[in-house]
Amino acid sequence: MAQHAHPKPHRISRTLLRTALAVSAAGAALAGGGAATASAAEPALAATPDRGDPTASAVTGILEKSVSGAPGAVKGLQLNPLAKTPVDPLANEVSVPVADFKPVSTKTVTGRLSDGAALKDLPVTGEAARVLPG
Repeated sequence: MAQHAHPKPHRISRTLLRTALAVSAAGAALAGGGAATASAAEPALAATPDRGDPTASAVTGILEKSVSGAPGAVKGLQLNPLAKTPVDPLANEVSVPVADFKPVSTKTVTGRLSDGAALKDLPVTGEAARVLPG
C-alpha cells in the first residue's frame, strides 16, 4: 500500500478536544471562584436548628438571586427564531374546505409563531406566563 493511502492519526481532533477540555476546566474554575466570592461577601450564618446548614442556605440564596430575572426575560423572547424570514417552515399555510363549512387552516395554529410571537403573546401560555415574575 502506498504511503499516502495509510490512515493518519487524527491530530486535529485530539488538539481540539484538549483545547475544549482546557477551556471548560478554566470556565468551571472561574464560575466556582465567582460563587465562592459571592458567598464570602455575605455574612456567615450560624448553624441553628431552625435555619439548617449555612452552606445550603448560602447556595439557595445564590441560586435565587441568579435566576430571579430569568422568567421576565424568557417571557419576551421570540419563540420561533426563523419567524419573519423567507425560510420559516411555519409560514406555510394549508387550508382545506370541509363540506359547506368554512375552510380549516393551519394559520390559526402557526400564525402567531410565524409572526414572531413571544411566550406572553400566545393564547394559553400567555395566561400562564402572567403568573411568572418579571
